[in-house]
Amino acid sequence: MVFSVVPEQVYSAQAAQIVAAAKAFLSGIAAFDPGDVPPSDCVVVFEAASRVENAAGALRLVAGARAVECGAHKEQGHADPASWLARQSGTTGKDARQGLDLARKLVGHPETRDALFEGSVSVAQAKEIARAETELPGQERELLDVARRGDLGSVREAVREKNLASTPVDELHRRQLAARRFRHWRDSLGMVCFDGALPPETGIPFVTRIEREAARRHRDAKRGGKSARFHAHAADALVALATAEGAGKRGPNTDLVIVCDLYAWRRGHVHAGEPCQVIGGGPVPVEVAKELAADAFLKVVLHDGKDVQKIHHHGRRYTAELLTALDIGPAPAFIGRACVNCRRTWGLQRDHEDPVANNGPTSYGNVRDLCYHCHTEKTERDRARGFLGPRAKARGPSQSEGGPSRSTARIVQTRGSPAESG
Repeated sequence: MVFSVVPEQVYSAQAAQIVAAAKAFLSGIAAFDPGDVPPSDCVVVFEAASRVENAAGALRLVAGARAVECGAHKEQGHADPASWLARQSGTTGKDARQGLDLARKLVGHPETRDALFEGSVSVAQAKEIARAETELPGQERELLDVARRGDLGSVREAVREKNLASTPVDELHRRQLAARRFRHWRDSLGMVCFDGALPPETGIPFVTRIEREAARRHRDAKRGGKSARFHAHAADALVALATAEGAGKRGPNTDLVIVCDLYAWRRGHVHAGEPCQVIGGGPVPVEVAKELAADAFLKVVLHDGKDVQKIHHHGRRYTAELLTALDIGPAPAFIGRACVNCRRTWGLQRDHEDPVANNGPTSYGNVRDLCYHCHTEKTERDRARGFLGPRAKARGPSQSEGGPSRSTARIVQTRGSPAESG
């Protein structure tokens, strides 16, 4: 690696110190063999390397931006600063341009810049925070706390929630419709790849149907002794949905669950604190909810503004009432389903915290959502503790139980009173 284009004796004291430290660091890690140290030492090294990587990423950003500002890329024969930075860092031109943009934004966000140089947040997290701070000023400190305690996904989730909460619902829906897209291309293997975005009232039913079909295929494959990633079955489910196999056969209809405040429904628009949203997809105008309700199977869940009634019964079967309560998520946010451990929303499965084999009830307080990986780990822990009984030794976690299959949409109207469903 070439550290600079000028002789060492021309370095400033600050630059010389950094270059010397970088050389010493590279020399030190070249001989590191994780097999020669205890696992506890690897944990320490991993944490230290993560902080160094974050801080080094910040250093690269600001130093590269300053070098470009002074025309260093032209001295190296590059008209495009992004191509020079990409070559130096081994990234792409797109990554380099995004790095330059972040470096410029960090000038106005000193707390994020300091956190980066401390190594307590990553460049990717800082990028999300800087973008959010530009759109919604005043969120920086709170988002930095989220970044320090969580991963990139938690920051993105927090930013999304703030955007949804701060944007008027009619404007949000207009922007969602304007942003819908679908594009496709071929990769190096000749695979057909695609990218797209749909508004919640069409996107949620689309992905829910794919998930249900993928879960069915995944379950059948396991029973047949075959192995495949869940994502592979999801790809097959997408093809089945888009071709004659899916279009010519009536499968289970997909539920689109909408939570709407009863007064907002009657009024035609929401006031502060009144939900009208697609579960798993965010707020929608009351007008859109009413259009979707034209052919919907109506369900009503009344709640006390704090919690849904603890519906439960003995046995493994899920009642329609319980499934509705679980699908909409806890009151009063009603944000829908997500893995309670990693917050993943794809490939979720129902889990009894206290297993049925251990006489755990199928109740609102005992059933939760886990992704496949978290569910598998939890099942093994339950098995090791003897909670699953002798007949469960060779049995893995069950697939998520589906909800009622007759309706294409469900409108859940809420208003503060003890919870019940009907």
